[in-house]
Amino acid sequence: MIRALAAMQDRGFRWFFLARAITMITGSMSSIALAFAVLEIDNDPQSLSFVLAAFTLSNIVFLLFGGVVADRLPRALIIQSCYVIDIVSIGTMAALLFSGTATVPLLALLSVLNGASTAFVLPAMQGIIPQLTTPEHLQQANAMLSFVRSATVIGGPVIAGIVVATAGPAWVMVAQAVAWAVAIPVLAMVRLPPPAHGGGTSLFHDLRVGWREFASRTWLWTIVVAFMIMNGIHIGAWGVIGPYIAKTDERLGVAGWGWVVSAEGLGVLLMTLVLLWFPLKRPLRYGMIGMATFAIPLTVLGVHPAVVLLAIAAFLAGAGTEVFSTGWNVAMMENVPGDKLSRVYSYDMLGSYVILPIGTLVYGWLVTHADVVTVLVTSGIVYASVAVVTLLVPTVWRMGRPAAALGVRHGELADS
Repeated sequence: MIRALAAMQDRGFRWFFLARAITMITGSMSSIALAFAVLEIDNDPQSLSFVLAAFTLSNIVFLLFGGVVADRLPRALIIQSCYVIDIVSIGTMAALLFSGTATVPLLALLSVLNGASTAFVLPAMQGIIPQLTTPEHLQQANAMLSFVRSATVIGGPVIAGIVVATAGPAWVMVAQAVAWAVAIPVLAMVRLPPPAHGGGTSLFHDLRVGWREFASRTWLWTIVVAFMIMNGIHIGAWGVIGPYIAKTDERLGVAGWGWVVSAEGLGVLLMTLVLLWFPLKRPLRYGMIGMATFAIPLTVLGVHPAVVLLAIAAFLAGAGTEVFSTGWNVAMMENVPGDKLSRVYSYDMLGSYVILPIGTLVYGWLVTHADVVTVLVTSGIVYASVAVVTLLVPTVWRMGRPAAALGVRHGELADS
């Protein structure tokens, strides 16, 4: 148990973990609340997509700038400042809903504000973690954060659904604003050294430096390019065709789809517990092998979407996804200089996010113009192939961990 919770020995990480846990609990409920808030105003899926697209596009536009700012200024201060913006925007949404004056354009405008704020928070959060803990505790720190995230993803929507059904979506937003207000003073307890970036350079100079750091690492840009394809398949095949099959195939059904998605989340959750104990000596090798397992539920969804079989496949894929998630964060934090880490993360996030709306549109067209089984089986083959091809890159296959990160002396670190 001491090894699993080793990151909690670091005071700064304890406060950061508490603040993140508080915000993740209520943040996991926000998408449900916003969806039902929009549908209460205008029961039209296009209105909902308009509001969600406003958030996504704003987030994409500001991500690179968020990375630059997070490398220039104190990262905890950036997060706190963005939380203030979120409190104002989310509180305004709640007030509009309570007063009955909310409109779809107003919610979309406030979503633009939230998307921009998140674009500054995410690179700052990823960049702050190595500053809060030792190399030996870095994997445990990432696994612990992932555990809370997974637990809230499983439980948050359920709680949100109950609150929305009994009290209305505005109260979920109130709870979120209160949680953000609590997190601000908790983050004030985090003590960090001043940023290494001394300023004096232009925004675009800093972006170019971040790009050079990103492009100079073959393992990094190779995997990001791979994920542009894989994320497009995931959001389309799993996120669009999955619910469609659930509604049209009695072997699965809507309730069955809920069990399948929960099984995937459970796989993620249990793998985080494993990673609290066992170090990833080859984080990218094992991570990309783990990602390749997602081809299994994609194929099963097309060939035989029975609930139990598909849930087992989703569970295995969820576990594999978490191996990559923790391994990727560890690889980034151990191999990218800390003063440039947030900028590099912003390029990574941009590559991951920009494909999502495209994947949604492409698979939305495919589901009505092609044989669904063929689309899903082909998607599974392409997904696995892309993941496996990255293993041919020597730095992806061979990348190890510093001896200090594994808690051993250099002479004891064996290849595996």
